[in-house]
Amino acid sequence: MSQNEQDLARHLRTAATAHFGQELRIDGLTRITAGASREVWAFDTVDDVGRRRALVLKRDPPADSRDAGDDISHALDRATEGQLMRHARDGGVPEPEVVFFLTEAEHGAAGFVMMRIEGETLGRRIVRDDAFAAAREHLAFQCGEAIARIHAIDPAPLPPLPSLSPHEHLLHYRDTLDRIGEPRPGFEYGFRWLEERIDMAGSRHTLVHGDFRNGNIIVGPEGLRAVLDWEIAHYGDPMCDLAWISIPSWRFGRFDRPVGGFGERESLFEGYEAGGGPPVDPGQVHFWEVFGTLRWGVMCMSFGERYFSGRMPGIEPAAIARRAAETEYDLLQLVD
Repeated sequence: MSQNEQDLARHLRTAATAHFGQELRIDGLTRITAGASREVWAFDTVDDVGRRRALVLKRDPPADSRDAGDDISHALDRATEGQLMRHARDGGVPEPEVVFFLTEAEHGAAGFVMMRIEGETLGRRIVRDDAFAAAREHLAFQCGEAIARIHAIDPAPLPPLPSLSPHEHLLHYRDTLDRIGEPRPGFEYGFRWLEERIDMAGSRHTLVHGDFRNGNIIVGPEGLRAVLDWEIAHYGDPMCDLAWISIPSWRFGRFDRPVGGFGERESLFEGYEAGGGPPVDPGQVHFWEVFGTLRWGVMCMSFGERYFSGRMPGIEPAAIARRAAETEYDLLQLVD
């Protein structure tokens, strides 16, 4: 075990012992291969008679290894993300239980610990493996229900969050692309298309998950088990959540199934209305699918900028950056 892992295990032992009120040890601490800019760790707590709790830590990297120039999203801190997950769970959204928090001052980096829910998170397996064949039959409906419950959450008790109108949301990525300064004719056309049709975006303004997609959900053989990764939640147009799960990049090669590579839009919309959402306007969702595809393309370019500048080393940002070209192609297909 490296020094970093030893330090982390010590912090977790202290925090877990204080929270659960009994002496515990940490076992099986393992870094999960997930997240381009956050750390996710699986571990068990074990008491003096061998009873175990299966837990997951999500935290920011230690301060000395952080990329200070995170301009990819309006990323929330871990305390806010954990609080949002608690409120969503109370609102009927399938969520892991968030049990306690770590602070940077006491534990080296801020984070939160949640119960570990077993299941699959890898999108390619969810859309292809036989184990999830039955789940795929109703997974789009279940996602629609969960999204509707997110949009119905009362904002009054929530921590402060960014609030973006459709125009402000579009301007954020316009500014990001201009700052990168790399010519992308397809993206330029996408911005023009969206600007000319901004009235299609809609006027509702609710809590938005921001990254609800295949890859940020936990799925079992029976279907949806949990929704993850709330770090870019904000207030905005709710239809962007219904659209984001449907953009081509999140279909994992199953382009015949537009919702996450596993379902149909009609099923997603039916689930949304069954979960308490209003009737869905497909034209409005199409606007946000175009926006989402453009958004992901610009985000891919931003990962590339950070990789080539040396601010974000490693293979993952480089692999994400190469997807800008395929996203540009997807965008042109959507607006054709």
